[in-house]
Formats: sequence, structure tokens, C-alpha cells
Amino acid sequence: MTEAGEVERRSLMAAEEKPRILFMGTPEFAVPSLRKLIDERYPVSAVVTQPDRPRGRGRKSEASPVKRTAEEYGIPVLQPDKVRDESFLELFREIAPDMVVLVAFGQILPGEVIDFPRLGCLNVHPSLLPLYRGAAPINWALIRGEEKTGVTVIVMDRGVDSGDILLQEEFPIGPEDTYDTLHDRLAEEGARLLVEAVEGVVKGTAKRTPQDHTIATYAPRLKKEDGHIDWNAGVKDIINLIRGLSSSPGAYAYLRDKQLKIFFARGEEAQGTGSPGAVVQIGSQELRVAARDGFVYPLDVQIEGRKRMGIQDFLRGYRVMPGEILR
Repeated sequence: MTEAGEVERRSLMAAEEKPRILFMGTPEFAVPSLRKLIDERYPVSAVVTQPDRPRGRGRKSEASPVKRTAEEYGIPVLQPDKVRDESFLELFREIAPDMVVLVAFGQILPGEVIDFPRLGCLNVHPSLLPLYRGAAPINWALIRGEEKTGVTVIVMDRGVDSGDILLQEEFPIGPEDTYDTLHDRLAEEGARLLVEAVEGVVKGTAKRTPQDHTIATYAPRLKKEDGHIDWNAGVKDIINLIRGLSSSPGAYAYLRDKQLKIFFARGEEAQGTGSPGAVVQIGSQELRVAARDGFVYPLDVQIEGRKRMGIQDFLRGYRVMPGEILR
């Protein structure tokens, strides 16, 4: 046998020794984990992701990032409306995975899916569990001004992000971090930690640590009104809100009854700022808005009906008067 043939034979043998994995995930956050499993030659039997959804102005049906990635590798894709439906559960039983890996899937799993795999159901969660259980941990960690967060890999149980911890790693949140930067970093670190956890489970060396449920906090799904800026709040709180919603849905205020989304801004603490929400200074390159204890300078905005743009472009095309109130 040639050297290349021997390498291929060993690779195939290694793949056979690894568990058959059913991967469940939907958004961009889950893509690095799927790619990492494939790169490490774990057999991904199928991918389960949310159905295609209409997106954008044209409302064209669009596949999830995980679906596009699976198709890139030729992996079968399942898109059930509800994973509790018997039609999906029949397919699940036929696949009979050794392990389920879930990363930001978007539906609550039925008990059968959690209990069936002989090696368990693993979940990658972007927080330091039991802190920030729930749907939006990255957003809420930023909104609440946390200076650290992390990634946790758990063995799922029938609660919400309440299963035993396999691995956990802490990372700092920098003052310039936004949802986008933190999301991308935690997605990559989560993929690395996932493969380490899977390897530990397969080898039987993984240690399970129960969560302390008495200190659990929650990160509920964001509602539109969560993004409405209260100019009576402190500058730090307003900036943290903008950071936490920087990608979507965006923090916002109203200017002349039109919604003004603010995706990025800087703050300045000061005394005697004027009425909260009042535009107190306008230059050709900046807009200054009063808060309770200082000023907020929007830098990246989108007024209702127009595209997202930098503040300089916005001020060139949209006349804002001193004394106007953002509410």
C-alpha cells in the first residue's frame, strides 16, 4: 500500500471510532462549531436547522448559515417546523445518533431527543453558566455592563441551559467590544471548546460539574422595546445598550416621529448637560445628545426609510436642529 493510501486508511479507521453526530444549529454563531467538528473528522450524520425564512427588503426566502455550510460539505439537512412533531422524531430514530450537538438551534428539544443519544446531548452556550441562561446571553452581558463573559459546554437536561458543565472558559469584555466583536470571538472559542468536550466524552475522561442553580441569572429573548433608549439613564448605561444591540435589532430613539437606530456611539460624562435627549451641539462631523450625566455622540446610524450610514453622511443629508429632542 502506498503512503497516501495508508494515511487514508488510518483516517477512515479513526472516523469509524468516532461517534455519529447529529448537529443542530441555525445562525452564524453555530457555523464555527460545525466546521470544527468536520475538520476534526467527526462523522456528522445530518444537520437540523430552522426552515428557510424570508429576509431583507425583498423578503426572499433565505437559508440559514448552518444550512449553507452543511450543503457545502454535502451533509443531509433537515428543517422541521417543530422538532416535537412525530414526522421529525421518526427521522431522528432512523438516524440514531450517538451524540447530539446543539449550538443556537432556536427550538426547545423534546425529552426523547435529549435522552436518546448514548453519549448525550451537548450544548455550546456563550456565557459563564449558570449566569445568563436563555436566548440572548451576549446581548445582555453587554447591556448590563459586564467586564467578563465566557463559553460553557454542558450536557443538556430538560431544563433551560441547566445541565451539568463539561468545560467552561472565561474571556474579558473590552470597553470597545460590541455584540459583533464578542459574538465572533465567542463563536470561535466555543468551537474549540466543543471539540475538546466531545473528545473527553468519547474517551470517558470528561468531568461533569453540576451548576449552582441558586445563582442563576437569565438572558431572555430580546423584544423591540428593549432597544428604546432612555435618555434619562446614565451615559454608561446608554452606551452599553447600544453596544449590546449593535448588530440587531439596534438601539433606537425617535427623531420627528421617525425611528433613528444608533449602532455605535461614544460617551462623555459631564455636568450641566441640559434636558435628556436634547440635541445640544451639531457640527459637520458630529451630533451631541444630552443624557442624565453627560453626552452621547452617535457615530453609526440609520434613520427610518434610509440605509445605515456614518454620522457625517447622515448630517449631510438630514437636517437636525439644536434643541430638537430625541425621545
